[in-house]
Amino acid sequence: MLKQLKISNYALIDSLDITFTPGLTIITGETGAGKSIMMGALSLILGEKAESKAITAADKKSVIEVVFDIDEYGLQQFFAENDIEYYEDGDCILRREISPNGRTRAFINDTPVTLSVMRALSVHLIDIHSQHSNMLLSSHRYQLNILDNLNPDKDLLAHYVCEYDKYRQIETRIKDLKETNLRRKSEEDYLRFQLSQIEELHLQPGEDAELEATERRLSNVNEIKSYLWQCEQLLEGEDENINSILGGLSSMSNILAHLSRICDEVGDMSERLDSVIIDVKDMARTISTTQSNIVDDPAELERVRERLSAIYSLESKHKVQTVDELIELQNNYEAQLREIGNFDDEIVRLEKERSAQESVVMNIASDLSKRRHDTSLIFEKNLKELAVPLGMKNLQFKIEFEQIPFSPTGIDSVKFLFSFNKQQPLMPVEATASGGEISRLMLCIKSIIAKSMKLPTIIFDEVDTGVSGDIANRMGDLMKEISSNIQVITITHLPQVAAKGDSHFKVYKQDTDVSTHTSVRRLDSNERIMEVAAMLSGDKVSEAAINNAKILLNVK
Repeated sequence: MLKQLKISNYALIDSLDITFTPGLTIITGETGAGKSIMMGALSLILGEKAESKAITAADKKSVIEVVFDIDEYGLQQFFAENDIEYYEDGDCILRREISPNGRTRAFINDTPVTLSVMRALSVHLIDIHSQHSNMLLSSHRYQLNILDNLNPDKDLLAHYVCEYDKYRQIETRIKDLKETNLRRKSEEDYLRFQLSQIEELHLQPGEDAELEATERRLSNVNEIKSYLWQCEQLLEGEDENINSILGGLSSMSNILAHLSRICDEVGDMSERLDSVIIDVKDMARTISTTQSNIVDDPAELERVRERLSAIYSLESKHKVQTVDELIELQNNYEAQLREIGNFDDEIVRLEKERSAQESVVMNIASDLSKRRHDTSLIFEKNLKELAVPLGMKNLQFKIEFEQIPFSPTGIDSVKFLFSFNKQQPLMPVEATASGGEISRLMLCIKSIIAKSMKLPTIIFDEVDTGVSGDIANRMGDLMKEISSNIQVITITHLPQVAAKGDSHFKVYKQDTDVSTHTSVRRLDSNERIMEVAAMLSGDKVSEAAINNAKILLNVK
């Protein structure tokens, strides 16, 4: 239930703090006193748009805060899913703050949240029904929601929605695959052409580096052989004009060998020099072999250059730098072509899955439709029984069903048809009912579904406008009956309704030297008598009005 409402710096309200109790709460006040301002503030908790012009004092923010007791409503999962702390005492605090620049912030249990999260929670906490809400009765979607609210198997619709969502996901997947497949098939010839150009080269990883090395060697055969010959001559050449390195090392080895006989320290040098001579001789043999193996092969050079040219051309075309990147591109083309080949198989598989899921959805939709038909018969009977005493003695009511292709709500389209006069054909409510009749119908509907609504609070905002006398009294009884299941807060101008309340608040204006403010106070027993008497007689409260008020309030 709604436990507390705090409003500060909002429109004509400077500061307001109301504590509510269970049962039926009455709110009265003269037209323009500020009751609509309170409703506007409450609508912000429902996630409605806020405007900075509602701020009274431009130098401070406006704050609207409500406290609900939600201990018995099973909302712990919602709080867990949205990472909001759930208070163990069952209290839930919703707050909207509007800064002077128009920016707003929303909080649940002091956790900042988005407006969408606040809206999602508020629909589980409070239902504000105003005269404007009466137009909902002409909505076929709202009519269907009424039947679903009355369905004792609440899980059936949730089950249907879950399975329908699975069906739609499969449908979406098939559609996306077909679109992708169509697009890919249009690209298939292009992919195959690109792939064939790369495949023709039979590329090997790192091949470009090897080819470039070969091309450099074959392009410089004479220069390479000349330098290798010079190196060979320097190492062990027989040219009398060149002192070979090996010759000098051999002479040095002989000298050290002789010295080692007379100087022990030289022995190690001699051994080290012998090792160097072995390495130099091996290097000389390698140079000689390399020189012999390098031959001038113009044909091979031409082949290497042609292959490099083909590789460079492909690299330039595909904007890559190496053969390895071309090979990776080749693998990508092959994967795309394989995927195109797999699309048809995947589509066939998904279409079979869709067919099976469609059967599941249709079976649940049929069960749901049967429950709605059964519920509609009971609802028709109950609505007529409640509405007739409210001045609609000739009311006829019928719910018309039409089967439609299955949709997010099932396979049913419903239409509420009414007749308020004898011999009048059944017609949609907007074509036959007056505003007062629609208000009374909506009150009856709220009364019927109140027992099945898992909702802490419902607010009726002047839904009794346009009625009086015994009908007003009966409407008050109906609100009282609803309040035995959920907390009801009613804004009314009717004394017959006001007298039914368990608690009573009066909204009034107060003037200061510079401004006007809206205030609210809880009425005690004597104040209630005077308020109801004023509602009966107007500005001048007569003794007769006071006595009538006492009778309505059942006090002596």
